Amino acid sequence: MDIIVDDIVLHPDEREETLGAVIADRLGMQRPPAWRILRKSLDSRKKRSIHYRYRLVVNVPDTDAPGLLGLPGVSPYLEEPAPAAARCPAGGSVAVIGSGPAGLFAALRLIDAGVRVTIFERGRTVDDRMKDIVSLESEGALNRESNVLFGEGGAGAYSDGKLTTRTSRPESAWFFRRMVDMGAPGSILYDAKPHVGTDMLSRILVAIRTYIASRGSSILFNHRVDDLMMSGNSVRGLVTSDGFEHAFDRIVLATGHSARDTYEMLDKNGVALAAKAFAAGVRVEHPRELIDTIQYGKPGFARPLPAADYRLAFRDPVTGRGVYSFCMCPGGKIINSSSEPVRLCTNGMSYSARDLGFSNAALVVTVGVDDFGCAPLSGIALQRSIEEKAFVSGGGGFRAPAQRVTSFIRGKSDARLPPCSFRPGVSPARMDEFLPEWITGPLRAALPEFNRRMRGFITAEGILLGAETRTSSPVRVLRGDDFQSLSHRGLYPVGEGAGYAGGIVSSAVDGIRAADIIVAEICG
Repeated sequence: MDIIVDDIVLHPDEREETLGAVIADRLGMQRPPAWRILRKSLDSRKKRSIHYRYRLVVNVPDTDAPGLLGLPGVSPYLEEPAPAAARCPAGGSVAVIGSGPAGLFAALRLIDAGVRVTIFERGRTVDDRMKDIVSLESEGALNRESNVLFGEGGAGAYSDGKLTTRTSRPESAWFFRRMVDMGAPGSILYDAKPHVGTDMLSRILVAIRTYIASRGSSILFNHRVDDLMMSGNSVRGLVTSDGFEHAFDRIVLATGHSARDTYEMLDKNGVALAAKAFAAGVRVEHPRELIDTIQYGKPGFARPLPAADYRLAFRDPVTGRGVYSFCMCPGGKIINSSSEPVRLCTNGMSYSARDLGFSNAALVVTVGVDDFGCAPLSGIALQRSIEEKAFVSGGGGFRAPAQRVTSFIRGKSDARLPPCSFRPGVSPARMDEFLPEWITGPLRAALPEFNRRMRGFITAEGILLGAETRTSSPVRVLRGDDFQSLSHRGLYPVGEGAGYAGGIVSSAVDGIRAADIIVAEICG
């Protein structure tokens, strides 16, 4: 019989192979039982007693189980299988716009159900896309269709690859299993804060592409969708950037939060849209060793601890605005996430090892619809305005404007800047040059509180870069309970770009849910 044994603790220098002996001692068994990890987390709340905490599934003889279930931290194990994809003998064909998490996992779910899928991706394959990103970082040369935001895998492919989520939807279990099927490590099934990093995501994306082709479906790269084909209030297909028309009676719209020209096309076609709140601010970077020391102290373990993360939040008592850290990338780097000429925005990423010399996070302030107007595309206009000013403030060439944390608090300019990971480089500037006071004011108010929680956060070694504007979609594509557009039948807006998710997992789950509804409709 399988039981759960909770609250098993290992010192960071102890190896997981010893868990069997630890379990046997805990349960009073003569020999180590078979076990597997259900959840693993690092507990560093007390720097003098940092440890890993485990929840395990342990197989014990049926005759021993009743006595063991009375022990502290021991409970029955009831596995809840991930909901399988339905099978659809009727087949059918569906278009998916965008190959980010929402689009890819909607496609995988449809394909597993027997539906043929064509994915239209404006950017290039992940390998070619990485070449374009290198050109942007080394030469300041932007490819508008292939960059950090556009291309195979969407914005999530060039990120930290975080797989943490607040969703409790059962479809998330299917997502994690499929990720492992496609090459992700099995540890994502139980890590409290799973991540895969850009390097591993690239390999996973190639595996997904290969699987899609093997099942008779396809991804059409360099195919930007420029228009919809309509029949009354129903979508009957799409028009791509090469001028070709493609007939489909069901289209999954999974474009991501930065496809501004797509939002403009939807607005032109009368698709129901609404302005949506988001957040904007800066990216902060510190030496990784500094953040590790703040979070861990100097524990001196023989085996190194993972690069430390943090999560900070503050409400400005004057304005009522929330200020919070977002997309924290331990042992990572700050990247150029621009997608339009003479407009600069930043993001963060890391590789699976998280072993680079800096750690960074967005520090952003809540932006409400009242700040930019209720017209559906007004939030985009605000983002563009900030990004244009940031481009000028950085001196052009996609160099980022940057300022020491200490100088920002004092309202002073810098003659020199500390080392920074951003490429093609940074220029001394003031964050006030491109951000409105209603953003910089709450940021200045929040930093002393963040330093109170993390002593040393305010330091001349810390650097602020901007602008950070693409935290989430500034537009919501309105849909009903059936996941279809409120105005256009046959159009299924999903994921972060449609305004219904935030992050890789929740976006993928949103795509999976839409796919299940489509399968049910096709099969009648």
